[in-house]
Amino acid sequence: MNRAAKPRLVWFDANRVFAAFGVVLIHSSTDFGGQSFPDATQGERLIPVFLRSIGEFSGSEMFFMFSLFLMAMRVDKKMPTYGSAIALQAQRLLVPFLFWTVFYAFFRLIKADAFNYAPYIWGQLGQVQSWLGYLILGKSQYHMHFLPTLFGLFLFYPVMRTATRYPILGLTVVITIGVMNNAQGFLWGLDIDPVLRDYLIRALKIFGYVGYGMAAFAIYGLWNDGIPRGESRLIRRCGFYFAALAYVATLPFYNVAFETGGWGVRAGWDFYGHFLMPVFVFGIFVGGQYLHWSDHWLKLARYTFGVYLVHPLVIDLFDVAVFKTGLFQVMDPWTIVVGRFAFALPMSLAVAIGLSRMTPLAWTIGLGPNPWEMRKAAKAVKA
Repeated sequence: MNRAAKPRLVWFDANRVFAAFGVVLIHSSTDFGGQSFPDATQGERLIPVFLRSIGEFSGSEMFFMFSLFLMAMRVDKKMPTYGSAIALQAQRLLVPFLFWTVFYAFFRLIKADAFNYAPYIWGQLGQVQSWLGYLILGKSQYHMHFLPTLFGLFLFYPVMRTATRYPILGLTVVITIGVMNNAQGFLWGLDIDPVLRDYLIRALKIFGYVGYGMAAFAIYGLWNDGIPRGESRLIRRCGFYFAALAYVATLPFYNVAFETGGWGVRAGWDFYGHFLMPVFVFGIFVGGQYLHWSDHWLKLARYTFGVYLVHPLVIDLFDVAVFKTGLFQVMDPWTIVVGRFAFALPMSLAVAIGLSRMTPLAWTIGLGPNPWEMRKAAKAVKA
């Protein structure tokens, strides 16, 4: 198949939308403290835990997969120098990251005040150690880890490019996440400073997640060479099978949440099922490249990065409203989860669209020039 005959990347945009859907569902499926409703009965926990398991068909790891696939496409087309490629990614990722880090560091006070733990957050804001954690580990909010981790992964793109030439290396993701799991378990067993452990765990995660890059670059290489229609169907069927198998592997983890109301530890095959799921789901979409995808996916995919960045603020506002009005007292866990998701998904999209249409702020969700670029453009016009 020549490149002109290659189908459009609408399947890829559909995958991005699916990932955004999953992330919002994951973060909507907990109680106000991020747990699986420990004070509820098992029957009341059933639907929230089930919805969480469905959401994890496509979580933040999926965002790593398609971000690295795009990186493979960029470096294959333009062959930039290492320095220029990393500088571009720093501009695209770290500039918005700094904005949202400061925003969420203080925005959390709204929920903290409502739930009576504001002094704890104020105490964090006054510590240099906390700000280092915000800026290096992305700890200003539970989803902010994605941006500095993704930038760390981009540093290894020359290694990942090997998988474009030799796609068999995409299978090394099993090895890298296995090493990550084993080494993290070792670190958690050591009596070391918790802050130091956080940094070591993140370093291990980046090394382990390089496997996602190997898989993404390998898939890009196969796709770029051309996958015939018949073989695409086989890939899609295989993706469905292994995604279902991975889901079965994760059931013990969700059973712990169902029985105890607390999230367990992914240690065995439930670990592999969870962390290999993005690869299998990505394969489903690659295998569906010849399907008749609607152009609506193209439009929605434009805002997926924005949805990822803003959905926690929407969820927090929902939680504060439900708590302050006392509605939570008459709501079952499943109604809180369903109501939160039904509110958070469209409202996050609306906020992302709104930001995209505000020229001074569109850059915060990757849809416009950053302040430095706008300043240069303004000077050029004056000149």
